[in-house]
Amino acid sequence: MKRLQEAIGYQFRDISLLENALAHSSYANERFHNSLCSNERLEFLGDSVLGMVVAEHLYRTCPDRLEGELSRMRADMVCEASLAAIAVKLNLGDHLLLGRGETISGGNKRASILADAVESVIAAIYLDGGFAPAKAFIHKFVLFATPEKTQNVDYKTALQELIQQKKGQVVTYTLVGESGPDHNKEFVVQACVNGSPVGQGAGSSKKRAEQNAAKNALEKLQ
Repeated sequence: MKRLQEAIGYQFRDISLLENALAHSSYANERFHNSLCSNERLEFLGDSVLGMVVAEHLYRTCPDRLEGELSRMRADMVCEASLAAIAVKLNLGDHLLLGRGETISGGNKRASILADAVESVIAAIYLDGGFAPAKAFIHKFVLFATPEKTQNVDYKTALQELIQQKKGQVVTYTLVGESGPDHNKEFVVQACVNGSPVGQGAGSSKKRAEQNAAKNALEKLQ
């Protein structure tokens, strides 16, 4: 843990928060038979802290960009691939606590698990030291450069912009299915415009499934 804290650039007062941030649901279910002991709650909090810091940064540094482009830039900076790359840089995979199945299948190298762990670490820093060190971590590892062009598309924003060309159009996302064990679930989400289904997508999290559903809807509507 000492080496990881040095890589992160933050020393925890409560080391159990960092340990919790590294505990995948497969490990929590095997060890404690309780998914609440995993890093999923921290991931939820870290996602919000990360999104807010990145949004503020883009708002202040890109005064000539419109809302839609800012949303796409933020999505690019906090996407699974970007966060997984940060995890690799920190050697986070070497410290993950995984269940036997995930360990055997190479879960410590899986992009989705690594990305979720980064968000969990952000939340752990926030809970341990407050907003300032969490923001400093995000600036150091996520915001070291503002992308000139977006590489990953925020399909939800693109769909919203498309349907708003007509008044009275509302996009909603509904979870219509999920399968698999707790540590490797797949979610299926349906995108609807004014209550009518226009697309469907699957993903390892609800937000990824929503992005894929929006992408599917765009392909049909365009």
